[in-house]
Formats: sequence, structure tokens, C-alpha cells
Amino acid sequence: QVQVVESGGDLVQAGGSLRLSCVVSGSNFGITDLSWYRQAPGKPRESVATITSGGSRSYADSVKGRFTISRDNVKKTVYLQMNSLKSEDTAVYYCWGRSSWGWGQGTQVTVSS
Repeated sequence: QVQVVESGGDLVQAGGSLRLSCVVSGSNFGITDLSWYRQAPGKPRESVATITSGGSRSYADSVKGRFTISRDNVKKTVYLQMNSLKSEDTAVYYCWGRSSWGWGQGTQVTVSS
């Protein structure tokens, strides 16, 4: 049974920073493109950032310049550094890699204005 465990969410003031982590117990971590998604209440889940197995990064326009995705293949962990947080960043954040891994439980980020 593969485990996907996100952590690092918290309540933070606007302008603050958080670092999210996602640890995966599944195999093939190093050759898998990894993404962070988020879902706000009443809204569909949306992609926030992706890092390929080769290290290329891409971001949603709404977070570009504020968020940074990174990975540690030895630790089987993907990170999301979030700076200059805004109230509209409030959501549950999930990481995604493979359908065989599935979704984790997510981690709640709440930004107060």
C-alpha cells in the first residue's frame, strides 16, 4: 500500500510563508513528474506547480514568482515553498505523482487577511 503524506499546512497571515512537504512511500519516485494541487471550498482542484523527473519546473500564473517546487529523490519528498501568501491561497494542498499512488489526505493552508 503506497502512502502519500502531505504536511506543513498552517494558519498564517497574509504576506507570510509556509513550506509544504509530501513524502511518498511508492516506487519509481525518481522517474515520476510531481505536482502540487490545491482545492478551495466550492472550487475544483487545480494544479499549482509541477517538477519533472529532470528538474524542470512550471507554475500556475496565480503563484508564479511566489511559490517554488523542489524535490529530494533520496528522501522521496516533494516540497512547495510558498512566500508572499495571499488570502486566495487558502485551500487544501495535495501532491500528485502516479495514479498507482493515489491522493493523500492533503494539508490545510489558511491565509488570514
